[in-house]
Amino acid sequence: MKKSIIYSMLVGAALLVACDPIEDRDTMTGAITADQLKISAKPVVKDGVNSNYIELNSEGNPCLSSWDYGFGILANTKGTVKVMMAGDNEIVYSGMNPDGTIITKKITVHVDKLYDVEPEFALLCGDKGTKTWVWDDTMGTPWGNGGYKGNTSPGWWKCSVDDIETQAVGKGYLGDGKNGSMLFSLKGMKLTKSDGTTGSFSFDMSKKTTVADGSVWGIGKLYTKSVNVLLGIQPNQSNAIINEYDILKLDATHLYLACPESAAGDAGSGCWFWCFKAK
Repeated sequence: MKKSIIYSMLVGAALLVACDPIEDRDTMTGAITADQLKISAKPVVKDGVNSNYIELNSEGNPCLSSWDYGFGILANTKGTVKVMMAGDNEIVYSGMNPDGTIITKKITVHVDKLYDVEPEFALLCGDKGTKTWVWDDTMGTPWGNGGYKGNTSPGWWKCSVDDIETQAVGKGYLGDGKNGSMLFSLKGMKLTKSDGTTGSFSFDMSKKTTVADGSVWGIGKLYTKSVNVLLGIQPNQSNAIINEYDILKLDATHLYLACPESAAGDAGSGCWFWCFKAK
């Protein structure tokens, strides 16, 4: 037999060995159960009480670590996070074993006092962590447009609550009409509309918008993800969904928002306004 043929047969045999199914190979080991986890979640003590800063630790476990502390995710074995609610806070640990299996364990941490929490959280979500907002029918025309940096509520084309109902139905936003509502939940930073649409929110009160004389027009920014506020659309731009709003007013009973039609945001150009009140 020619040497070239023998060589080809050896190569083929080697390939067959290399292509053996993965099931015939050694399996990965080292998996543990949730009961075997060694993890901790301890509040940092300040002024003699449990603060809302929580030290998380899962070092020593043979798995990848992730912590859901209700206000974000820590993808690490160790770190300090900040929760936004006093009382009992549930923290969920998830670990992935070397064999790919997932194990979870819940830890409840009690917080006595909040530190470094922006007051806007309580205004938007209430003292108990949830708050419902509806159209502010007391101010007459809670939705419409006006001048960017010129108005602080609808000033040109204005809609009463009954007009809002007509607009919502006509634009296919049936749940955003006169009886529409929004629930802001501090845990998970969730925003849920009365039609069942759910997403998340965040805000940045450092992003203020000023007018020519330096006075403040927008006191901060509200951002939404996978959800918009009631009728949070640009009617003059094919009803484009809006996920970034200037906060014009936020107190215990009022939430007034705005968004310019122009990306440049020229003073005096068109702007849409939303005026809500606490339910």
